[in-house]
Amino acid sequence: MNTPLLRVERLVKHFKVGRNAMLHAVDDISLDIAPGESVGLVGESGCGKSTLSRVLARLIDADSGHIHFHDGAQESDLAASPAARFARHAQRGVVQMVFQDANDSLNPRYLAQDTIAEPLRLLVGMKDAAAIKARVEELAGWVGLPTELLGRYPHQLSGGQKARVGIARALASSPRLLILDEPTAALDVSVQATVLQLLADLKARLGLSYLFVSHDLNVVRLLCDRVVVMYLGKVVEQGPAQEVFAHPHHPYTQMLVAAIPDPHRKGQPAQIMQGEARSPINPDPRACRFHGRCPHGEPRCELHTVSLREVAPQHLAACHLLED
Repeated sequence: MNTPLLRVERLVKHFKVGRNAMLHAVDDISLDIAPGESVGLVGESGCGKSTLSRVLARLIDADSGHIHFHDGAQESDLAASPAARFARHAQRGVVQMVFQDANDSLNPRYLAQDTIAEPLRLLVGMKDAAAIKARVEELAGWVGLPTELLGRYPHQLSGGQKARVGIARALASSPRLLILDEPTAALDVSVQATVLQLLADLKARLGLSYLFVSHDLNVVRLLCDRVVVMYLGKVVEQGPAQEVFAHPHHPYTQMLVAAIPDPHRKGQPAQIMQGEARSPINPDPRACRFHGRCPHGEPRCELHTVSLREVAPQHLAACHLLED
C-alpha cells in the first residue's frame, strides 16, 4: 500500500457539557487515507462524523492525537498547529472542506466570483485582478457553473449552483484532500446524481483524495474505495468498501447494510435495532458502546471492550463475536 496521504493516530475530541460531564464525540480514532483514495465515513446522526471532519479540516482542535499529512517527501502533524492559527498555516490549502448546506457556508454578501476568488487571494497569494478573474472562470468551468452566474449572490442561485460554488471554492487552493460533509444532503434527488458524478469526475481528473461523509450507504458503496463505520465516537469497522458491504462483521454494520433498500429482499422482515442508544456523555470505558442495542449482546460486552482486529485483508472490526 502507498504511503498514506493522511494518517490519523488516536484522535480524541470531547466537549464539556457540565461540571463533571464530557461528551465523547471522537474517542481514540485512527485511520489512513491514501493518495487518490476515496474513504466513506458512515454512521448514525450523532456518532461523531461531522466532529471528526471538522477536526481533520483543522476547524476545531483535538484534545489529543496526531494528524500526519504527507506532502511529497515531507511529513507534518497538522494537529500540532492550533486551529486558530491554522488559517495562516502554509498547509491550509492542501486540506479543504465542502460543507453540507451551501446556504450556511456561503457569505450572502459575496458574489459567486468573490467566494471562489477569496482563497486565491488568502491561500494562494494571487494579487493580479486579471489572473484571479481568469482562474475563477477556469474553476467555474471545472464544476459546470456558467460564467454568467458568477456575478450573482447566493440567494439568486439554485441549490445545485450553490453547491458548485462551494466545490469551486474548495478547489481554488489546489488541495490534495477534500473533506465532503454530506455534500448533496440538501439537494433535490435529481440534482444529487449530477453533483456526485461531478465529484467523481474531479477526483479522476485532479487525482484528489476524498473523505466522504454520508448517510447514503448506496452512494458510499458506489463512490468510495474504503469505508469507515462509526458508532458513538468509535470506529467499529473499516475496510475495502465492497468487502465491508458484502461481508460486514460488526453487528452495527450488519444492520446498516440490511437497511439498504434491496428488491431481492422483498417480503423479508427488516432488521430493527432494539433498545436505546447509550449516552455519549461519560460513557463506561469498559462497555461496548453498542451493547443494549446489539442482538448478540452478552455479559462480557458490558465488562470490557475489544480493539479493532483484522478479519480479512485490510478489513478490521471490533466485536467479541470475532474472538469466537
